[in-house]
Amino acid sequence: MSEKEEELQSLDELAAEGNEADFEAAAASFDEIEALRAERDDFRDKFMRALADAENTRKRADRDRREAENYGGSKLARDLLPVYDNMSRALNAANEGEEKVPEALLEGVELTMRELLNVFKKHGIEPIEPQVGDKFDPKQHEAMFEAPLPGTKAGEIIQVSASGFMLHDRLLRPAQVGVSSTPAS
Repeated sequence: MSEKEEELQSLDELAAEGNEADFEAAAASFDEIEALRAERDDFRDKFMRALADAENTRKRADRDRREAENYGGSKLARDLLPVYDNMSRALNAANEGEEKVPEALLEGVELTMRELLNVFKKHGIEPIEPQVGDKFDPKQHEAMFEAPLPGTKAGEIIQVSASGFMLHDRLLRPAQVGVSSTPAS
Protein backbone atom coordinates (compact mmCIF):
# COMPACT_ATOMS: atom_id res chain seq x y z
CA MET A 1 0.00 0.00 0.00
CA SER A 2 1.40 3.44 -0.94
CA GLU A 3 1.85 6.40 1.42
CA LYS A 4 -1.08 8.17 -0.16
CA GLU A 5 -3.38 5.18 0.24
CA GLU A 6 -2.34 4.80 3.91
CA GLU A 7 -3.07 8.48 4.58
CA LEU A 8 -6.45 8.24 2.88
CA GLN A 9 -7.27 5.14 4.90
CA SER A 10 -6.35 6.90 8.17
CA LEU A 11 -8.57 9.87 7.12
CA ASP A 12 -11.41 7.45 6.46
CA GLU A 13 -10.90 5.89 9.90
CA LEU A 14 -10.97 9.34 11.57
CA ALA A 15 -14.18 10.21 9.72
CA ALA A 16 -15.70 6.90 10.78
CA GLU A 17 -14.82 7.52 14.44
CA GLY A 18 -16.77 10.76 14.28
CA ASN A 19 -14.14 13.07 15.74
CA GLU A 20 -14.60 16.03 13.41
CA ALA A 21 -11.78 18.22 14.79
CA ASP A 22 -9.24 15.44 14.34
CA PHE A 23 -10.64 14.73 10.89
CA GLU A 24 -10.35 18.38 9.78
CA ALA A 25 -6.80 18.66 11.15
CA ALA A 26 -5.80 15.44 9.41
CA ALA A 27 -7.46 16.58 6.16
CA ALA A 28 -5.60 19.91 6.31
CA SER A 29 -2.39 18.02 7.02
CA PHE A 30 -3.12 15.71 4.08
CA ASP A 31 -3.71 18.70 1.75
CA GLU A 32 -0.47 20.28 2.95
CA ILE A 33 1.42 17.02 2.30
CA GLU A 34 -0.07 16.82 -1.20
CA ALA A 35 0.98 20.43 -1.91
CA LEU A 36 4.50 19.66 -0.70
CA ARG A 37 4.65 16.52 -2.87
CA ALA A 38 3.53 18.52 -5.92
CA GLU A 39 6.15 21.17 -5.16
CA ARG A 40 8.81 18.47 -4.70
CA ASP A 41 7.88 16.88 -8.05
CA ASP A 42 8.01 20.29 -9.71
CA PHE A 43 11.48 20.97 -8.26
CA ARG A 44 12.67 17.49 -9.29
CA ASP A 45 11.45 18.12 -12.85
CA LYS A 46 13.19 21.53 -12.96
CA PHE A 47 16.39 20.02 -11.55
CA MET A 48 16.41 17.20 -14.14
CA ARG A 49 15.84 19.70 -16.96
CA ALA A 50 18.63 21.96 -15.67
CA LEU A 51 20.94 18.94 -15.40
CA ALA A 52 20.14 17.90 -18.98
CA ASP A 53 20.62 21.47 -20.19
CA ALA A 54 24.02 21.68 -18.47
CA GLU A 55 25.08 18.38 -20.07
CA ASN A 56 23.97 19.58 -23.51
CA THR A 57 25.89 22.83 -23.02
CA ARG A 58 29.01 20.89 -22.02
CA LYS A 59 28.73 18.65 -25.10
CA ARG A 60 28.18 21.66 -27.38
CA ALA A 61 31.20 23.47 -25.92
CA ASP A 62 33.33 20.35 -26.33
CA ARG A 63 32.23 19.99 -29.98
CA ASP A 64 32.91 23.70 -30.62
CA ARG A 65 36.37 23.39 -29.06
CA ARG A 66 37.21 20.38 -31.27
CA GLU A 67 35.99 22.23 -34.37
CA ALA A 68 38.06 25.27 -33.47
CA GLU A 69 41.14 23.07 -33.07
CA ASN A 70 40.58 21.29 -36.39
CA TYR A 71 39.28 24.12 -38.57
CA GLY A 72 40.36 27.33 -36.84
CA GLY A 73 43.40 27.67 -39.08
CA SER A 74 41.50 27.22 -42.32
CA LYS A 75 41.82 30.88 -43.29
CA LEU A 76 45.61 30.79 -42.84
CA ALA A 77 45.77 27.48 -44.69
CA ARG A 78 43.78 28.93 -47.60
CA ASP A 79 46.18 31.89 -47.70
CA LEU A 80 49.19 29.51 -47.89
CA LEU A 81 47.87 27.60 -50.91
CA PRO A 82 49.09 30.20 -53.44
CA VAL A 83 52.58 29.79 -51.92
CA TYR A 84 52.33 26.06 -52.65
CA ASP A 85 51.09 26.80 -56.21
CA ASN A 86 53.94 29.22 -56.92
CA MET A 87 56.59 26.84 -55.60
CA SER A 88 55.09 24.00 -57.62
CA ARG A 89 55.17 26.14 -60.79
CA ALA A 90 58.78 27.11 -60.05
CA LEU A 91 59.82 23.46 -59.70
CA ASN A 92 57.98 22.49 -62.90
CA ALA A 93 59.58 25.38 -64.81
CA ALA A 94 63.05 24.45 -63.53
CA ASN A 95 62.64 20.80 -64.51
CA GLU A 96 61.09 21.52 -67.93
CA GLY A 97 63.02 24.64 -68.86
CA GLU A 98 65.94 24.72 -71.26
CA GLU A 99 67.94 27.07 -69.08
CA LYS A 100 70.26 25.62 -66.49
CA VAL A 101 69.04 26.38 -62.95
CA PRO A 102 71.71 26.43 -60.24
CA GLU A 103 71.60 23.11 -58.41
CA ALA A 104 71.68 24.72 -54.95
CA LEU A 105 68.68 26.93 -55.79
CA LEU A 106 66.68 23.99 -57.12
CA GLU A 107 67.55 21.90 -54.06
CA GLY A 108 66.54 24.75 -51.73
CA VAL A 109 63.15 25.15 -53.43
CA GLU A 110 62.57 21.36 -53.29
CA LEU A 111 63.42 21.26 -49.58
CA THR A 112 61.14 24.23 -48.88
CA MET A 113 58.32 22.51 -50.80
CA ARG A 114 58.80 19.27 -48.82
CA GLU A 115 58.76 21.21 -45.54
CA LEU A 116 55.59 23.04 -46.58
CA LEU A 117 53.92 19.69 -47.37
CA ASN A 118 55.08 18.30 -44.00
CA VAL A 119 53.55 21.28 -42.17
CA PHE A 120 50.34 20.83 -44.17
CA LYS A 121 50.20 17.14 -43.23
CA LYS A 122 50.92 17.91 -39.56
CA HIS A 123 47.87 20.20 -39.50
CA GLY A 124 45.54 17.84 -41.37
CA ILE A 125 45.85 19.42 -44.82
CA GLU A 126 45.98 16.76 -47.52
CA PRO A 127 46.39 17.45 -51.25
CA ILE A 128 43.80 16.32 -53.78
CA GLU A 129 45.78 15.33 -56.86
CA PRO A 130 43.51 13.98 -59.59
CA GLN A 131 45.07 12.29 -62.60
CA VAL A 132 44.18 12.63 -66.27
CA GLY A 133 41.53 10.01 -67.00
CA ASP A 134 39.96 10.09 -63.52
CA LYS A 135 36.21 10.68 -63.26
CA PHE A 136 35.21 14.26 -62.47
CA ASP A 137 33.89 14.55 -58.88
CA PRO A 138 32.09 17.85 -58.20
CA LYS A 139 32.68 17.36 -54.46
CA GLN A 140 36.46 17.58 -54.93
CA HIS A 141 37.01 19.12 -58.36
CA GLU A 142 36.19 22.43 -60.02
CA ALA A 143 35.75 22.30 -63.79
CA MET A 144 37.73 25.20 -65.28
CA PHE A 145 36.74 24.31 -68.84
CA GLU A 146 35.00 21.60 -70.81
CA ALA A 147 36.24 20.45 -74.21
CA PRO A 148 35.66 17.54 -76.58
CA LEU A 149 38.70 15.26 -76.75
CA PRO A 150 38.73 12.17 -78.97
CA GLY A 151 39.41 8.93 -77.10
CA THR A 152 37.84 10.10 -73.81
CA LYS A 153 34.44 9.73 -72.21
CA ALA A 154 32.30 12.66 -71.12
CA GLY A 155 33.11 13.59 -67.51
CA GLU A 156 36.73 12.39 -67.58
CA ILE A 157 39.48 14.72 -66.42
CA ILE A 158 41.64 15.75 -69.38
CA GLN A 159 43.87 18.32 -67.67
CA VAL A 160 44.82 19.25 -64.10
CA SER A 161 45.43 22.99 -63.63
CA ALA A 162 45.89 23.09 -59.83
CA SER A 163 45.83 20.63 -56.96
CA GLY A 164 43.03 20.82 -54.43
CA PHE A 165 43.27 20.42 -50.66
CA MET A 166 41.22 18.90 -47.84
CA LEU A 167 41.41 20.15 -44.25
CA HIS A 168 40.59 17.01 -42.26
CA ASP A 169 37.20 16.08 -43.75
CA ARG A 170 36.36 19.48 -45.26
CA LEU A 171 37.20 20.79 -48.69
CA LEU A 172 39.68 23.64 -48.40
CA ARG A 173 40.04 24.19 -52.14
CA PRO A 174 38.80 22.04 -55.03
CA ALA A 175 41.27 20.74 -57.59
CA GLN A 176 41.00 22.79 -60.76
CA VAL A 177 40.58 20.55 -63.79
CA GLY A 178 39.56 20.44 -67.43
CA VAL A 179 36.81 17.97 -68.27
CA SER A 180 35.98 16.09 -71.45
CA SER A 181 32.66 16.82 -73.08
CA THR A 182 32.99 14.15 -75.75
CA PRO A 183 29.53 12.71 -76.34
CA ALA A 184 29.17 8.95 -75.98
CA SER A 185 29.19 7.30 -79.40
